[in-house]
Amino acid sequence: MLSLIEQIKTGSLWDFPGGVHPQENKTQSNQSEIVKASVPNELVIPLKQHIGKPGDILVSVGDRVLKGQPLSQVNAAFMLPVHAPTSGTITAIEPRTIAHPSGLSDLCIVIESDQQDQWIELEPIADFTALEPDAIIEKIRLAGISGMGGAGFPTAKKIQSGLQRTEILILNAAECEPYITADDRLMQDFAQEVIEGSISLSMS
Repeated sequence: MLSLIEQIKTGSLWDFPGGVHPQENKTQSNQSEIVKASVPNELVIPLKQHIGKPGDILVSVGDRVLKGQPLSQVNAAFMLPVHAPTSGTITAIEPRTIAHPSGLSDLCIVIESDQQDQWIELEPIADFTALEPDAIIEKIRLAGISGMGGAGFPTAKKIQSGLQRTEILILNAAECEPYITADDRLMQDFAQEVIEGSISLSMS
């Protein structure tokens, strides 16, 4: 009897009976290339976009920020920083209604865009294969990357929990919800980058 890992490696597939299968409605978007969204005039960034406590605020009202600039800092394992999605001026730090089914408000940083979309000075890694796994994981943590599921679990913590125990890496690109085709197009348009990212995770 093959183990689960051995069955996966041989290409086994599983099915199950029952469930609901609504119309997928994916052809409206899965045949079109990914396009760059325009920059809105105002952006509202919740400080807490993940499980755990929000980070400490690094900016003040009136500050000019650049795209990619950290807006908060963290000091605990389950905390993640948030970053400015574009360049502009901080116009408010206050509770705003957040994108959550509850309709509740939470502390947010509001940025008025200057439409320049100017980046901070980036420090790309020339060769990630030369880094130790812990260094790669720390880069992921400081980038503020978290899962997009209900819990918003920090990605760095997920990787760290499987460090030296992972036998096989599975990239979950199954989009079961109707209309959603983001993962589909990501693999079509940026296949090489997806492969490189998976190699980086495997090395961690």
